[in-house]
Amino acid sequence: MKGPLFYSKILLFGEYGIIKDSKGLSIPYNFYNGALKVTENPSAEAIKSNESLKRFVDYLETLQHEQPELVTFNLSLLKSDVTRGMYFDSSIPQGYGVGSSGALVAAIYDKYANNKITVLENLTREKLLQLKNIFAQMESFFHGKSSGLDPLNSYLSIPILINSKDNIEATGIPSQSAEGKGAVFLLDSGIVGETAPMVNIFMENLKDQGFRTMLKNQFVKYTDLCVENFLGGDKKSLFTNTKKLSTVVLNNFKPMIPEQFHGIWQKGIDTNDYYLKLCGSGGGGYILGFTEDLEKAKESLKDYTLEVVYQF
Repeated sequence: MKGPLFYSKILLFGEYGIIKDSKGLSIPYNFYNGALKVTENPSAEAIKSNESLKRFVDYLETLQHEQPELVTFNLSLLKSDVTRGMYFDSSIPQGYGVGSSGALVAAIYDKYANNKITVLENLTREKLLQLKNIFAQMESFFHGKSSGLDPLNSYLSIPILINSKDNIEATGIPSQSAEGKGAVFLLDSGIVGETAPMVNIFMENLKDQGFRTMLKNQFVKYTDLCVENFLGGDKKSLFTNTKKLSTVVLNNFKPMIPEQFHGIWQKGIDTNDYYLKLCGSGGGGYILGFTEDLEKAKESLKDYTLEVVYQF
């Protein structure tokens, strides 16, 4: 048995900001994917995934019991598949900010939810919000607190524009150009990041008035502008604002940036060869890069492998 593929995602803009109602833009990233599988000869990895699924099923049973109006599942089928050794076969790296748990949540909802909202319907704002709420509750099993955006992106496999917490819509993004010199890329920090501790640091920082002011007047402001510039195809303003955002993140989100990348981060700002930002919650995993000249960025970061996500 093998289920349909669900893809990883990249939140181009909006990490942390969307908790405080900034705009956000999330796009599917088809380089990585995962699917539910049952096999005769499971690997050690498959067994580990199956153990995790057993705990997830218990959680979903409790969720259904406590909030039956939110979502219900075909639990008997789900339990019997998990007993048969079902696991999530995934190439999506965990702790890298590209939505590994989101793809799993999407796959489980797709196969086992009753009365599920499908991609084929007219996806009204209400339906998108309902899906996002269901996914937020499901995914909080993995992170302690989830916006529900990663599974939503994985499930629908379309770019999603977050205008605010209660206002999200499917969107189109400017088409890619293989000849384009500009690019969005991923830089591998070589460290596995953990979401929960990073979110905890952020929540602690929010208690500080100065941090809240910086968030509103700088972080959210530049995030919103970057989203507007990107969707509007205004490259010049996009890079101006991405540089400002990169600087704000380096000055105020240091714990989320692995220490050995502080210098490289600053170098990008100083040389304008590239600008770095957090990919997901940070603390490791991937770092997201924006450059007006991909060849220049590759030369400047020649000790690292760059994975191109989008060219324009």
